[in-house]
Amino acid sequence: MEFQGRYDHFFPSDVAHKLVEMIEKNADELTKNWLDNVKKHANTPTYGKYGDEAELYQRAYRVFSQLSKWISRDTSPEEIKNYWTGLGKQRRREGFALSEIVLAIAMVRQELWRKVQTEGLLDTAYDLYQAMELYNRVSLFFDKAVFFTAIGYENVA
Repeated sequence: MEFQGRYDHFFPSDVAHKLVEMIEKNADELTKNWLDNVKKHANTPTYGKYGDEAELYQRAYRVFSQLSKWISRDTSPEEIKNYWTGLGKQRRREGFALSEIVLAIAMVRQELWRKVQTEGLLDTAYDLYQAMELYNRVSLFFDKAVFFTAIGYENVA
């Protein structure tokens, strides 16, 4: 592999490395775009009325800015479970519908891939093929995030 650094042990290609690095470097922009969209979307009205915009920003920013951590082999399934079940519990206490939370998580993923597509880093079929490993890993992460969020939501004491 050509690249060296914190990504070496879990990204199989230069393309995956470049994409994750690009996402993390643009975390602020991605988070602001997500926040703007989630607050205006007809199916996420609680997000639009939620008073603590800084808290919403921080939660989304954490996903974008730490994508490599979330999808790495260094992050244990227990860490993912604990974070997202906690988020589900908190969101239920805050009065969010589960459907809104699921859509908001999907919107994070959509924003992430919209940025990947607009950056033009996937110039060739080979680049696209290499990016599929990252896409699969990110998709699996978001599937787990939704699942554990729902579990936390359902198990509020």
